[in-house]
Amino acid sequence: MNQAASVGAERLQRRMARGIEFLGSEVAIMAGAMSWVSERNLVSAMSNAGGFGVIACGAMTVELLDAEIAATKAMTSKPFGVNLITMHPDLFALIDVCGKHKVGHVVLAGGLPPKGSLEAIKATGAKVICFAPALSLAKKLIRSGVDALVVEGMEAGGHIGPVSTSVLAQEILPEVSEQVPVFVAGGIGRGEAIAGYLDQGASGVQLGTRFVCATESIAHANFKKAFIRASARDATASVQIDPRLPVIPVRALKNAAGELFTAKQREVAALLDDGKVEMMEAQLQIEHYWAGALRRAVIEGDVENGSVMAGQSVGMVTKEEPIAEIIATLMAEAAHALEKRAV
Repeated sequence: MNQAASVGAERLQRRMARGIEFLGSEVAIMAGAMSWVSERNLVSAMSNAGGFGVIACGAMTVELLDAEIAATKAMTSKPFGVNLITMHPDLFALIDVCGKHKVGHVVLAGGLPPKGSLEAIKATGAKVICFAPALSLAKKLIRSGVDALVVEGMEAGGHIGPVSTSVLAQEILPEVSEQVPVFVAGGIGRGEAIAGYLDQGASGVQLGTRFVCATESIAHANFKKAFIRASARDATASVQIDPRLPVIPVRALKNAAGELFTAKQREVAALLDDGKVEMMEAQLQIEHYWAGALRRAVIEGDVENGSVMAGQSVGMVTKEEPIAEIIATLMAEAAHALEKRAV
């Protein structure tokens, strides 16, 4: 490593120090939780490579999460987290499972934390990370006692909000980054972007799409090929067809699954009209649809009728490679970008 490169690496380490301390990892890069993809193999590989893996609980039962955490612990002694969906009907039982396994970090996603959930997580000794889609919510979550935030923009894959990463970062980081660690996510595919967000006050970053084609990822070969062939404009957001049904948009590669989702929305809206389901049940039906559609693509390899959830950074995924090499590349790009900084 030449002098300029070592200077860049030292600056990168300094900017990531807070995130590294919070996560207990070697680098402040989290692997975003992706249903069916973020399981024991990818999560343990991420943590073993120095990053921070996160299990995607998604629609798992309590028993399945229990087994998944145990299996992950058998594959790594490094820290990792668990992502729980706030609308899961067994949320508090899932929190208990995390506590049983002494999981150090729990990520809550899919909405504001239900009453008592933060306290339940903290009672296990774990740190709580929540998503903040707006400055007002970021401040509210901090007042509620969350330990860190993820600021994720609409460029991300899977469930997304309406605002871009760059705007959210500018809005939120100057206001709250001194109070809690903030990890920026959505559309990050190269280290130069990581360096930029660290300079704005982020403690680290979260990437998902970039890790799907890791050698250790269990995603079907067809799923990985779809990522490698795709460009940014292929990753489009789903459309809400009924304003009464609060469907969170999902970003995925264009295919027949988008039309199937439109049909599913119509079906659920009709059930609402007939009074056959309550709103919460309607939302759960939509979530279960996505879980099934994602499984068809990720596990079975049906990338036409299944959901190929991907962020707009998918165009920067060009090959299958070990996760350690992906992290090394990102860190080298970020360090190189920081060589040019004054300090």
